[in-house]
Amino acid sequence: MVSEWQFEVPTAGSKRLPPDGRYMEALSSQGYGFDTAIADLVDNSIDAGAENVVIHFLRDGDELVSLVIVDDGKGMDEDELDVAMTVGGRRGYGKGSLGMFGTGLKSASLSHANSVTVVSRTKRTRPAGRRWLMEHAKHGFECDIIDPHFAQDFVDFYQGRPISFQGTIVRWDGVKDFPTHGGGGQTDRYLHRTVNKLGLHLGLHLHRFLARDNFHITISIQDVRTGVEYSNYGVESLDPFGYPVSGDPAYPSTFTALVPSVGPVELAAHIWPPRSSLDEYKAFGAVVEREGFYFYRNDRLVQAGGWNKFRQPEQHLALARVAVDLPDDPDGKVFRLTVKKEGVQASPEFVDALDSAADDQGRTFAEYLGNAERVYREARKRAGVERKAVVPPGRGIDPQVRQVIEEELPVLTHEEPLQFRWQKLSNEKFFEIDQESHVLLLNQRYRAALLGGRSGSLNDAPMVKSLIYLLMQDAFQRERMGSRLKDNIELWQSVLVAAARAELDRVAD
Repeated sequence: MVSEWQFEVPTAGSKRLPPDGRYMEALSSQGYGFDTAIADLVDNSIDAGAENVVIHFLRDGDELVSLVIVDDGKGMDEDELDVAMTVGGRRGYGKGSLGMFGTGLKSASLSHANSVTVVSRTKRTRPAGRRWLMEHAKHGFECDIIDPHFAQDFVDFYQGRPISFQGTIVRWDGVKDFPTHGGGGQTDRYLHRTVNKLGLHLGLHLHRFLARDNFHITISIQDVRTGVEYSNYGVESLDPFGYPVSGDPAYPSTFTALVPSVGPVELAAHIWPPRSSLDEYKAFGAVVEREGFYFYRNDRLVQAGGWNKFRQPEQHLALARVAVDLPDDPDGKVFRLTVKKEGVQASPEFVDALDSAADDQGRTFAEYLGNAERVYREARKRAGVERKAVVPPGRGIDPQVRQVIEEELPVLTHEEPLQFRWQKLSNEKFFEIDQESHVLLLNQRYRAALLGGRSGSLNDAPMVKSLIYLLMQDAFQRERMGSRLKDNIELWQSVLVAAARAELDRVAD
């Protein structure tokens, strides 16, 4: 006999189940990117009223030893510091605060470092410090109290740069992203790549703050033993809507979407000028990733592109960008922000409201998208050349190369991306084609010669891969290869093998 369905689940009391110490491991395994983790700490500095933030890479000769983030905000006393270092600790976030969940400092830091030390001073209290050491945290949530003399010395070390009467220092030790061996210029290459990427990320996501006269972020590199400062780089605002002239004189225009749970939501719709070379347009992400919604929460960019299930991304909408300041939605009924603050989950209620959104001219949001597509297509026609569509680039091709390919060429969206993989092949072959799996196999034997002694990686040898990608388009767009194409492939194969062997000879010499 089937029992009657119960709409409410009955209970028989409750039981307290505190988290296991391994919860800290789970907390630090949320997939924080390096740039996203740093941005989370800078958010805390902004909430503390800081006007200056310094991101300090510290090295000892060729070895990177620590990463420090320093601000001149209001600082914390011991009680406030304990709350800040408590997992899930709530410190009474104000209406305009960037913090939300009480986990950012801990999870962002321990995702990338074996220990995080926080030292802080207010105008009325002496410096105080706490440290989470991952090994201690996993075995009972034990947080270390920093020696008061060290805390004072640490604040003195950053006196005037930028700490004055108050401020906070966050220090990462055992940073997992740092090179394990810094010799051979490895540390310099890492710093060059990381500082540039970090500057772009902060410049984009905090561009509204950086555009103000009273807020600055500096990235600095210094040797701890000699005191020599290798570089001092001021982060610039990177406004994703910072074009000099609109791609369509009728835009930007503000559309209003009526969302029942939160009221009217304004959509500032922009159309970029075609083929722009500005960093604000092309310095981050692939072309199809840059179009769409740019959500802001309290002036902090929390999503840079994407259509949130309203429609699929498409190359012809590459010029369409829509700025949305998130309304008050404390329960997340319509807009739910991810913990890492790098994306927004929008409910179907918002997506449905876009169909009836209109601006003060009576134009619909669909008309705006049509206009953005028209500007893109007309620019292509004026160029006078219709380029042949290509199989999309996939794994193994450097992201910067993928970005340019997707900007310059129409992409066959129904095709599987073309991937590159190194593998042992016959010495007489430089590459092999796997049409069915859409994979180009490169001969592992010649890899070291092409890399010039550098370590291999997923996206290595971008020049060679790019050339082969362009040459092999016909091979992956046809079910059968004709005799002319086969002969061309044999020719390219012979020339590339000869070139690779010449490289090997040079390496041997």
